Amino acid sequence: MIVVTGATGNVGGSLVRALAAAGVPTTATSRNVSAADVPEHVAHRRADLADPAGLRAVFDGADALFLQNGGPSAHLLSPHGIVAVARAAGIGRVVLLSSQGVATRPESQSHGATALAFEEAVRQSGLAWTILRPGGFHSNAYAWAEPVRAHRTVAAPFADVALPSVDPDDIAEVAAVALRADGHDGRIYELTGPVATTPRQRAEALADALGEPVRFVEQTAEEARAQLLDFMPAPVVETTLSILGAPTAAERRISPDVERVLGRAPRTFADWARRYVAAFK
Repeated sequence: MIVVTGATGNVGGSLVRALAAAGVPTTATSRNVSAADVPEHVAHRRADLADPAGLRAVFDGADALFLQNGGPSAHLLSPHGIVAVARAAGIGRVVLLSSQGVATRPESQSHGATALAFEEAVRQSGLAWTILRPGGFHSNAYAWAEPVRAHRTVAAPFADVALPSVDPDDIAEVAAVALRADGHDGRIYELTGPVATTPRQRAEALADALGEPVRFVEQTAEEARAQLLDFMPAPVVETTLSILGAPTAAERRISPDVERVLGRAPRTFADWARRYVAAFK
């Protein structure tokens, strides 16, 4: 059995569906998971990574674990405590959803340092492990869904700065392979899309998917900062704006790892937009 944490997220939910389609016994877990969030016949258990003791019943009997690093609240978690519970439960393999920021922004508490703490816990666990380091997700464009639905408008800063965002479904497929197949132990995979795209180009891809014009409005950095501060802590906002506006060479790099693992090219943002266009109608 495979336990998937973060099972209601973009990656975790996709992974649960992929494993279920392959007939793999799976338990989906998150703080608020329900039967509506998982395919029929997939077990679901509510649990909180902030409470390692509460994970014991979820992990019991599992062979492998997909572990997401807690996102913005990761600094509140105990990576070593979570991994210790997994090991005590008999789990032998863990695939960790980490962050590109471990390599590119190691000084950032929000993007690198906390993810590194999870990586160190996994690497020191004595378990077989694989680490996934994605960059930005195609699905970050969901932040545009409401204004696109209401006004057919996208507003974003740094209109012509390109980054190779990655499809969460591709991350999930890589995770599914690493959880089930040999040859991935001790590997760190950097996951990106096949091309770098700008916010302006992503808005154009949404327009193509909708079959209707979408107006692009370039925000100033200050306008974007004010908007992001409504739902992100200030340090996270500053690092996010730095990545979007002045990415490093490593953050611009297109990685071959998705294709190496899956044997096909990663999906483009336009592919993602066509599959999830209903969210923008």
